[in-house]
Amino acid sequence: MSEITGHTGLRNGATAVVNESYSFACMGCGHGWEQSYEIEHHTAGDGHEFVRYVANGQVVPSPLSRPTCPNCDNHVVRIMQPGRVSSVRVAAQRTRHQEADAAPEPKEPHHWHLSDLLHPFHRRAS
Repeated sequence: MSEITGHTGLRNGATAVVNESYSFACMGCGHGWEQSYEIEHHTAGDGHEFVRYVANGQVVPSPLSRPTCPNCDNHVVRIMQPGRVSSVRVAAQRTRHQEADAAPEPKEPHHWHLSDLLHPFHRRAS
């Protein structure tokens, strides 16, 4: 579900830093987004190992524990491989563009007359 894009320089006492990216889709509102993280691996003074997720320079909770939709704050979020959201957006834009090119010219609006509405009720003389 992640794409390891390489190691970055160590900082803040990290023993290793790995870049990972994820795509997210909210099952509540349908919002989709992508986010890259720097995952810093640390060792505490007592020897306990832990990781710290950093996104856009800010320490954030693990996106794997309880992701939150930035659009509606829903926690029912699907996590996918990176690039899934952007590929869907590109396909949707392409489809909208093709539909706009293929759209027929709008017809003149039909002006209804009372006789048009009553026509089905008229009986033919036999």
